[in-house]
Amino acid sequence: MDQWLTIEVFDGKSSATLWRLAHGDALTEAALTNGAEQWVWHEHRWGVVLEIEFASESRRDAFRGLPVVTAALDAVPDPVRGLLVYPGRGGGAGSRMPRRPRPLPMAGAGAVPVPVESVRMGLAEGLPPMFSEVG
Repeated sequence: MDQWLTIEVFDGKSSATLWRLAHGDALTEAALTNGAEQWVWHEHRWGVVLEIEFASESRRDAFRGLPVVTAALDAVPDPVRGLLVYPGRGGGAGSRMPRRPRPLPMAGAGAVPVPVESVRMGLAEGLPPMFSEVG
């Protein structure tokens, strides 16, 4: 059975995207050299998510204990509330079931109809005689 590890990094004093640029290659290389089968980065407005798939739980746990992984996780933008690491998929996996009950439409949510302007067209009158002849 495939074993996933999810690392969610939230924005803090700096952007989580900058954290990804600084540590993403090292994490990806460590994952590949330790048996990762696939990985996916997700960028959100609140941060980034890395999902890594391993063939076994022991490989997943060995990756988690690597010094390069520990160093990258210690360098997140918000070390107190800006990091989640857990087994399984998360962050970018999305919900399989739609929300119930669906949100109710509220007053003022619809577009205001645009007023239709009527256009009246007619035939132009002829030019006065002095302008009609070129002389």
